[in-house]
Amino acid sequence: MAVNLFIPSESDIHPVAGVKIGIAQAGIRKANRRDLTVFELAPGTSVAGVFTTNRFRAAPVQVCEAHLATHDGIAALVINTGNANAGTGEPGLADARRTCTELAKLLGLRPQQVLPFSTGVILEPLPMDRLLAGLPQAVADLQANNWFNAAHSIMTTDTLPKIVSKQITLDGKTITLTGVSKGAGMIRPNMATMLGFLATDAGIAPALLKDMCRIAADRSFNRVTVDGDTSTNDSFIIMATGQSGVQVDSIADPNYNTLLDALVDASRELAQKIVRDAEGATKFMTVQVEDAGSSDEALKVAYAIAHSPLVKTAFFASDPNLGRILCAIGYAGIADLDVSKLRLWLGDVLVAHSGGRNPDYREEDGQRVMQEAEILVRVSLGRGQATETVYTCDFSHEYVTINADYRS
Repeated sequence: MAVNLFIPSESDIHPVAGVKIGIAQAGIRKANRRDLTVFELAPGTSVAGVFTTNRFRAAPVQVCEAHLATHDGIAALVINTGNANAGTGEPGLADARRTCTELAKLLGLRPQQVLPFSTGVILEPLPMDRLLAGLPQAVADLQANNWFNAAHSIMTTDTLPKIVSKQITLDGKTITLTGVSKGAGMIRPNMATMLGFLATDAGIAPALLKDMCRIAADRSFNRVTVDGDTSTNDSFIIMATGQSGVQVDSIADPNYNTLLDALVDASRELAQKIVRDAEGATKFMTVQVEDAGSSDEALKVAYAIAHSPLVKTAFFASDPNLGRILCAIGYAGIADLDVSKLRLWLGDVLVAHSGGRNPDYREEDGQRVMQEAEILVRVSLGRGQATETVYTCDFSHEYVTINADYRS
């Protein structure tokens, strides 16, 4: 059950000039479902990506990184669901490369101009006969207004599509940003088991886009967690087609900050939608840690709270068993933390300060906040001026059911 996940109507989703998308039903894992997606990019499009830090990086991730390193002008993406092509060794790499080669033939490209992406079950070989047979169907379907269908076609255990579309004005011209993401479980930063694709018709110099992509990821996809598991296939891609006529080539450009803010906002919305649709989620929680000595300290505490199964199950039960939050803060890894300076709020309720429970705290106040669908957990460490925010969800019975039955 997704938590307040907004899905724009198709009329509010703006195509991005220079991007065409095609969808096919390839039957990669299940019949009669959209599971193969192709992006075709206009010549001159800049492309940058951020990928998983998992040492078991899936074959498509390795091929993506290699192709981006060639600076060969990325002109197409291909995404399959139902099979992750991870833990598949050299045969998996060969399959990812062959996918690029066959799509390149259909589009008149070089294989190095294609980026492959896969998501689904790990440790199983790709059904290449079905995947390759679906490529011509996807290419035949290429069109500019296929973003809504793409949001559906990249889903796995997601219950709802995740899409964002925004427009801003730069130099008197309308700039479009539209993107899709997928993910519901095995979600943790660095990155998470998610795919994210964000396009804009602004022009961005390739080297600058690489930096902007990293910043956007750090402020969005690297600030969400569902279950603390970092997957093998995580990929976030930004594409800048330049078709609007507005070009940003350096951080000194007066349009840089406005465009970066727009990219970060769109990325954050896509990332938060993953948490809102997390497997079995009934609560969306914002964990804000402030007055920390450093950003690293703040993140340690935020993730200790957000990853704790005991905290997450308490939120599912709407049980203000808030000692679990203090416990998580205590083991977060700050050796010289002075707990007498710490303050903890649940929503607008001050729960603890001066090393213990707030004498004015009442159980019914905590209960009131815990019953809300969106909850703020706020912690002041009293050590400095750094603040960081992480987004997470509760753990429900359904989370266990979904993951127990995932391959069934």
